[in-house]
Amino acid sequence: MSYQVLARKWRPKRFQEMVGQEHVLKALVNALDDDRLHHAYLFTGTRGVGKTSIARLFAKSLNCETGVSSSPCGECSACREIAEGRFVDLIEVDAASRTKVEDTRELLENVQYAPTHGRYKVYLIDEVHMLSTHSFNALLKTLEEPPPHVKFLLATTDPQKLPVTILSRCLQFNLKNMIPERIVDHLKFVLGEESVHYEEPALWLLARSADGSMRDAMSLTDQAIAFGAGEVNEADVRAMLGTIDTRLVYRMVECLVDQDAQGLLDAVNDLAQFSPDYNTVLGDLISLLHRIAVGQALPSAVDNSMGDKEQVQNLASRMRAEDLQLFYQIALMGRKDLPFVPDAREGLEMILLRMLAFRPAGTAPAGRPANAGDAAQAAPSSAPAPTQQPGPAVSAPAEPQTAPVAVPVQEAANSAPQPTPQPEPEPQAQQPAAPAPQPASEPKPMPSAAPEPAPQAMHAAPQPPAHTMDDVPPWEDADIPADDYDNGYQDLPPAQGSQPGKKPEAVPSAAPYAAADPVVAAPAPLSETPAQDGAQQLPTDAAIFEPLKHNLQLAQDGGDLPLQADGLQVDHWVRLASMIGLTGMTASLANNLSLEAVNGNSLTFHYTVEQKALLNDVQQERIVTALNNYFAASLDVEFRQDSQSRETPSLYMLRKKRERLALAVESIQSDETVKRLQEHFDAEIDLASVEPID
Repeated sequence: MSYQVLARKWRPKRFQEMVGQEHVLKALVNALDDDRLHHAYLFTGTRGVGKTSIARLFAKSLNCETGVSSSPCGECSACREIAEGRFVDLIEVDAASRTKVEDTRELLENVQYAPTHGRYKVYLIDEVHMLSTHSFNALLKTLEEPPPHVKFLLATTDPQKLPVTILSRCLQFNLKNMIPERIVDHLKFVLGEESVHYEEPALWLLARSADGSMRDAMSLTDQAIAFGAGEVNEADVRAMLGTIDTRLVYRMVECLVDQDAQGLLDAVNDLAQFSPDYNTVLGDLISLLHRIAVGQALPSAVDNSMGDKEQVQNLASRMRAEDLQLFYQIALMGRKDLPFVPDAREGLEMILLRMLAFRPAGTAPAGRPANAGDAAQAAPSSAPAPTQQPGPAVSAPAEPQTAPVAVPVQEAANSAPQPTPQPEPEPQAQQPAAPAPQPASEPKPMPSAAPEPAPQAMHAAPQPPAHTMDDVPPWEDADIPADDYDNGYQDLPPAQGSQPGKKPEAVPSAAPYAAADPVVAAPAPLSETPAQDGAQQLPTDAAIFEPLKHNLQLAQDGGDLPLQADGLQVDHWVRLASMIGLTGMTASLANNLSLEAVNGNSLTFHYTVEQKALLNDVQQERIVTALNNYFAASLDVEFRQDSQSRETPSLYMLRKKRERLALAVESIQSDETVKRLQEHFDAEIDLASVEPID
C-alpha cells in the first residue's frame, strides 16, 4: 500500500477528534442531536483550519445508516464511502475550477431529484467566493428554498467577496487559526502514534511556521521526518525552514542588558553566518521585547508559545522598564528605516548600537540624589553667605561627619557665617525688620571672617530666610520640590512690618473663588494661630487638614528630613518620596503609596488595588533600594494592599498647589488696583485664568 501523508491519514473521523473550533462544533452537535438542521451552512477561515473536514463530518452525520446524530458509527457503508470520497450523494464542487454560470446551472439541474443512496443529498462547494456574479445569481433561489432532501455546505477563505444575498441565506461559522500550543500538542500525539522520535523545540518551530494552519503543520512535519531520516530534530528543522537560531536573539538582548558592545557585535557576526533576513530578525527582536514587557507588567501572563517562558521571565527581572520601552521604540523605528540603509547588516548593527548609546532620562543607578549642596561644599567655608535662592536641600557641612547630613535651605542660611550688622553696598531688602526670638541655646552670630561654624550650629533655630516667594520656581504637578514650599512658605515666620514679597499677616477667605470656579475647589479660609510672646505662627487649614491632621505634625524648625532611619516618622514620607532618587513609573508608584507605620528600621507601605498590577517585585525592589541608599542602612520594607489612612505624596502635592492657588486668587481679589478697575470700569476677574506665580 502506498504511503499516505499525515494530513490525510490523521484527518478527524468524528467531531470528538477535531482539534480546536469548539465554538463551531458545539453549534453543529446540538443541531444534529436536537434535529434543528438548517438547509445551508457557510464555513469561513484560513487554509488548513478544518473547513472541509467539518463539512464531511457533517455529511457523514446526516447520512449515517444508524440515524442522524453527532456521533456517526463510522462503520456503515455511507460512513466508509464518505471517508473514502466516493459517496454518490455527497457532491463536492471546486468553485475555483467551475466559475461559469453554465456550470452552476448544470449542478442545480439535479437538485430536484431524491438522493440515490443516502438520506440527504449534500452539496459541498469549496472556495465558493470564486464563483462569478451570474453564478451567484443563479444559485440564490435554490439556496433560499431548496428541496427538503438537499443541504448546502459552502466553504471559503475570503467571505468578504461573497454577496450579502448569499450570506443572508446561510448560517455562518468562522473557524479560528490554531494557536502554537494546540498544534504542538497535536503533533506530539501524532508522532507518538507514528513512533517517530522528536525534540520538542523542533515542534515549536514547526507550529510557529504553520501560522495557525493544522494542515500546514502536518505537511511540514512530513517534510521534517523525511529531512531528518525518520526523526524530527531541532537542528534539522532549523536548516529545513531556513530560520535563525533564536538563541542569538536572546544573546543580543542579554548583551543589551549587560551593556556589552563587543558581545553584541559578536552575536551579529554569528547571526550573519546564516545569511538571514535582517528585517525578520528585527521582527523577532521586537516580539521578544514585547513578551519581556508583558512579563514585567504581569509575569503570569507570559505565554509559552516559544517554549521559553522561564528565559523571558529572567530577562524581565533583569531589565529596567524604561530601557525596555526605549529598546522597543528604537527597534520599531529602525525596522521602518531598514530598507534605506546600503547594507541590511549595517542597519541592524546601527540599531543595536543606538540602543546602547541612548538611555532614558534619569535612569542612572538609584542613589542619594545630587543637589545644589554638593557644589556648595566645594566653596571656601570662609566666604560670606550670599542671598539664598530656593532650591533643593543643601548637603552636609564641610567638616567630615560619620554620615552625610542634609540641611534645608532655611537652616543652611542660618548656619552659614553671618555678616556683621554693617551697612552693605547692596542692601538686603528682604530681611525682616526684626529677627524672630531665638531659643536660649542658639549660638551667637559669627563674623564673616570667622572659621567654619561648629557642628552644633547646624541645628540652630531657623532665621528669617533671605529669599521671597518670587524666587521660588513655578509649581508643577509632576515635579514638585518637596522642601521648597515648606521651607520657603509653610514655615516662614509672619512678616514683621510691611515688606514687599512677604506673606500677609492674615490670609482672608478664598470662598468667592471657589464659588466662581467649580473646576478647582479653593481651600477653606486660612487662619493663623495668635502669636504669643513673639513665637512663630503657622497657618492651618481646618477644612482640608482636619481629616489628615495626624499627618501635619511637622516640626516647626523648618521640617527638615531625617538623615537616619531611626529618626523617620510617617509624616516625613510626603516630602521624602521626591528626595530618594526615583524616576519614571517607579516615582509615580512611590508618590501614590502611604507610609502607615515606622518601627525602627521597619517600614509599612499601603497601596490600593489599582496599583497592584503595576507595583510588581521589580518596582518594589527599586523603591527599597532607593530608601536603603538614602539612609545608608538596610531597611525592612513591607508593601501591603490595604486602605490608606495617611496622606500620599501625590495628595500632599495637590493640596499644596491648591493652597497656593487659593492664596493667588485672594491676592488678586484684594489688590487695590484691581478693586479700582472693578469700581470704575465694572470689570470682572476671570478666576479660571488665575495661576500662582511665585
